[in-house]
Amino acid sequence: MNKPSLALAAAMILMAGAGLSACDQATYNYPEENTGTGAPRMTNDKRETVFGSEGLFGSGKGKDKDQGGSALGVNSFLWRASLDTLGFLPIVNADPFGGTIITDWYQLPEAPDTRFKLNVFIIDRALRADGLKVSIFKQVRDGSGQWNDTKVDPKMTADMENSILTRARQLRIVSE
Repeated sequence: MNKPSLALAAAMILMAGAGLSACDQATYNYPEENTGTGAPRMTNDKRETVFGSEGLFGSGKGKDKDQGGSALGVNSFLWRASLDTLGFLPIVNADPFGGTIITDWYQLPEAPDTRFKLNVFIIDRALRADGLKVSIFKQVRDGSGQWNDTKVDPKMTADMENSILTRARQLRIVSE
């Protein structure tokens, strides 16, 4: 090794050593309640968090029965009913706080050249018919094996929404 590279290596080792030795002198200041005493907060008082006073999952006490008594971002009856109704479909994404359920393509065993995909959006915390939106996509396989988009009968979408709403009502009645 020549002298300049040896000096460079020595300087790097010294800098690394100084950096590591500085780690030993770290001090930690924990958050303190602003009581004026400087003592840390040592109480079990209930406090407000980013998830609200009930926490992430909530206690369910004192909640409106139409909301399902949960800390979900959407109506829990509609959410559970949607999962129950779509249980036979492969679910790609389910977001209980945003109220979105997206399924993967599903082929009916009796119609292998047709497949469906559903998106369910729960857009309200109340158990209402307009708090639910279902989108159904349909594809049919042509002679060359390519999947082509096909129009879905609007009655099929309405039937799926009605099935979810009926199940949500059943869940609400059972919970009372």
